Amino acid sequence: MTASNPPAGIGYSCLPGPRDPARRPAQIATMIVSKLPHVGTTIFTRMSQLAAQTGAINLSQGFPDYDGPEALREAVGRHIASGHNQYAPMTGLPALREQVAAKTGALYGRAVDADSEVTITPGATQAIFCAIQALVRPGDEVIVFDPCYDSYEPSVELAGGRCVHLQLQAPAFTLDWTALERALNARTRLIVLNTPHNPSGSLIGRADLDRLAELIRGRDLYLLSDEVYEHLVFDGLAHASVLSHDELYARAFVVSSFGKTYHVTGWKTGYVVAPPALSAELRKVHQYVSFCGVTPLQYALADFMAEHPEHVSELPAFYQAKRDLFCDLLVDSRFVFTPAAGTYFQLVDYSAIRPDLDDVQMAEWLTREHGVAAIPISVFYQSAPSDLRLVRFCFAKREETLREAARRLCAI
Repeated sequence: MTASNPPAGIGYSCLPGPRDPARRPAQIATMIVSKLPHVGTTIFTRMSQLAAQTGAINLSQGFPDYDGPEALREAVGRHIASGHNQYAPMTGLPALREQVAAKTGALYGRAVDADSEVTITPGATQAIFCAIQALVRPGDEVIVFDPCYDSYEPSVELAGGRCVHLQLQAPAFTLDWTALERALNARTRLIVLNTPHNPSGSLIGRADLDRLAELIRGRDLYLLSDEVYEHLVFDGLAHASVLSHDELYARAFVVSSFGKTYHVTGWKTGYVVAPPALSAELRKVHQYVSFCGVTPLQYALADFMAEHPEHVSELPAFYQAKRDLFCDLLVDSRFVFTPAAGTYFQLVDYSAIRPDLDDVQMAEWLTREHGVAAIPISVFYQSAPSDLRLVRFCFAKREETLREAARRLCAI
């Protein structure tokens, strides 16, 4: 076979060649049809870039400005030096899966098999993507609740499905059960839950889980429960995990994040707990997306979880102290808010300050004019309410960072 005489069906003539370099960029561009035509740079990247450009305090993107535990960081170096630098098992390091299984049993009363029900992934976002790809087929519908995390819909679209957006009921951001019941039909394949909820900080309770189980009983559909902030629940409340609900767990992927729990978001390490049959389907996708997570990080996490189980139990008080400090500092501001029940995000209403600005404009104004970066809430909606005047601040910051940010915000 030669280029001058290609076999039938191979259109060599449409490919740019070395004789035609000037035409190459234009021809390639015309060949690209985006699979995600409405997706651009995320608001998190844009606001962090703007904060860096302006020197603003970055309370927009959800990451701490402090390091994870010293013992955890030291363990990584120790395992790298020990030669734990090759591929981990596809499902995750056995010692780490065993720690996850032990935690699941201790906190949620769910006895899971570390081999068949726990999968370690390079981040919770990848776990969510793989779960959606494993389940959703062309034409399927996936119910999401706005405001919702921005990775859900692109993952559904890449699987050939369609998101059905239902709005949580403001101001408490609770589930609209009437709307959910109406949305269920034969095409519904998956419902995506998120508790504690990003961006609102609201929680789903045990009564909500019971009501959901009753509503979907007898239907051929599944759940994806995004619980990455599972340990960030305040005021003495308990996290109502799908893992603690027998009927719902039987049809669920439950996703969590070591990055959120151990203050190491840049490690991008998460996990999925799911019944054996669902785990098997998830792993079929996971093995071709990344195959496995970073090996020395998994060793370090397994060691730290075994040696410091108190870390998880201390997290609620650790983050509640940050929430309380930030909210107390904002009491004399013109922002209106109710302290978040969970996560490390705080919503504030700015209607008394600049009602003429939509929330994207407000976030930019705060960053450029007052040196504090926030995230607008409308970006989490398919169709945001026209009167929405909320922005989100991240309080996973050092005390001095929160004090200076609050000083600037109170001066507005």
